[in-house]
Amino acid sequence: MQTILGSGGIIGIELAKELPKYTDRVRLVARNPKKVNDKDELVKADVLDYAQLVKAIAGSDIVYVTVGFEYNTKVWQESWPKFMRNVIEICKKEDCKLVFFDNVYMYDENHIGKMTENTPINPPSKKGKVRAEIANMILDAVKNDGLKALIARSADFYGPGVPKNNSLLNEIVFKPLSNGKKANWLCSPEHKHSFTYTVDAGKATALLGNTEKAYGQVWHLPTASNPMTGKEIVNLAASKFGASPKIQNAPRFLVKLMGLFMPIMKESVEMLYQYDRDYVFDSSKFEKEFGISPTSYEDGISEVIKTDYK
Repeated sequence: MQTILGSGGIIGIELAKELPKYTDRVRLVARNPKKVNDKDELVKADVLDYAQLVKAIAGSDIVYVTVGFEYNTKVWQESWPKFMRNVIEICKKEDCKLVFFDNVYMYDENHIGKMTENTPINPPSKKGKVRAEIANMILDAVKNDGLKALIARSADFYGPGVPKNNSLLNEIVFKPLSNGKKANWLCSPEHKHSFTYTVDAGKATALLGNTEKAYGQVWHLPTASNPMTGKEIVNLAASKFGASPKIQNAPRFLVKLMGLFMPIMKESVEMLYQYDRDYVFDSSKFEKEFGISPTSYEDGISEVIKTDYK
């Protein structure tokens, strides 16, 4: 049995599509789980409730954590540590493997121009401190308590089917361009910014979970190298829409103003350091180990626009 906690998000969905390649028993756990494959087992659960979490994990060989708590600092501080402690404890009792889908918020802001699995951990934000705390919980349990686990990290992600209010690219680039408006970009559109394609992320996470030698390590999920600048992304997206590549720069004060109407923008203020310099995510470790190339930005953006906006 391979179980996905948080199966309703786009990463959980893409992962679920891949797991039948490795197992005929897939369990999807969410508040309101929906089948992705015909044979999926559905378990309705509040993952913050210990008793419900025990039942959700029971009998699993591998547990994938793709949970997405509300993008809110207070919610993260209250929910993530409690949840992760419980998951680790239950996985140890059930003797099952743990695969954690992670982000890069814990990395030192002065090193995000070239992020590898060895980038220094020094989170500059409150959300980053939470992510560092829960990642350390997992790695400590691997080192000291016999937990078999791995961490799969992604850059900011985009892809077909991503809820529009859960993707920064959707909110600030694709949606306005599709409506004939100017695209927005945070801080400066002259910096490079990596984005992980969700389809690639799902496939790679399933592969890692089913590769014995991948455990005990941190992995960067496949992400196209040599990322474009914000301006180049807008130009490419505009060409796909047949729109004018007009872009409005959004400095910090404007992001705060936009946050009055867009919650994701309000919660993005402390993350603006990711946009005032190059943000380059290196996945060469995964690519060399598995011989898999990530989807190009050209192909990925084309698929998003074709699927979600046409």
